[in-house]
Amino acid sequence: MQTPNSVSTSLIRRLILLSAVIFAIAIGYSQTAIGWGQSPAEFSADSDETLKVASYAFAIWGLIYLGLFAHAVFQLLPQGRDRPLTEALGWPAVGALLGIGWWVMAAALDAETTTIVLIFASLLVILIPLLLKARQIRALKPKDPELWLTAWPLMLLAGWLTVAAPVNLITVLTGNEALPEVLPPTSWAILAVGVVSLTALMVTARLRQIAYALPIAWGLLAVFVAEQPRNTLLAYVALAAGVAVLVGAIILSFRLQPVRNTQPADPQG
Repeated sequence: MQTPNSVSTSLIRRLILLSAVIFAIAIGYSQTAIGWGQSPAEFSADSDETLKVASYAFAIWGLIYLGLFAHAVFQLLPQGRDRPLTEALGWPAVGALLGIGWWVMAAALDAETTTIVLIFASLLVILIPLLLKARQIRALKPKDPELWLTAWPLMLLAGWLTVAAPVNLITVLTGNEALPEVLPPTSWAILAVGVVSLTALMVTARLRQIAYALPIAWGLLAVFVAEQPRNTLLAYVALAAGVAVLVGAIILSFRLQPVRNTQPADPQG
């Protein structure tokens, strides 16, 4: 039974989450509409000689924002209250939302180091709790609204940040001529593609949900499109990685038996 104090704290968290979603969306779209500073796509294209993502890939933010707004509304409604997974991921979601909003501001101001810190922090603050709650996510039934209105929006966000974070890092290092010379630039790009792909499959194997892998496959295919005219090797490595992530995620999500969060049988029963 919830005490009045716990109910008040939960309501404050839900309202803060809604405010964080509105903040992230408002910053994301107002920056483009008003044209102050660099857009995220322009920031990424500023020093993309090592690793480039086709500009159309950033359109995925529309879907992510829509899902996050639906999540914020859901957790305010009676159907979304007192749900353990939604409650547990509330504050991590707030942290990630503030991070991506601040990242847009930092990118607009060309604060390169700040963008790296913010994007990796935003990724970790939402991905780690998702992994810690993997058993609860796997136990969600297909008709459970918490699957579609909590788990899926946050997994889509985490998936895209998994692609965007290393691209951000390589872009800044390239622009500042700080990419370590121990490997040639193409090798660094291929290494990043490999790490992202492996992360996608490992996380999907734990969550057993395709939502995390879909933005990653989308981003890798956008690398293929962007790199094909100038770096054939990198382009086809990205294409192979994107297909592998997509196929692997489908197998992991739909062919493996989900692990339900069940209690062991009572030996006395």
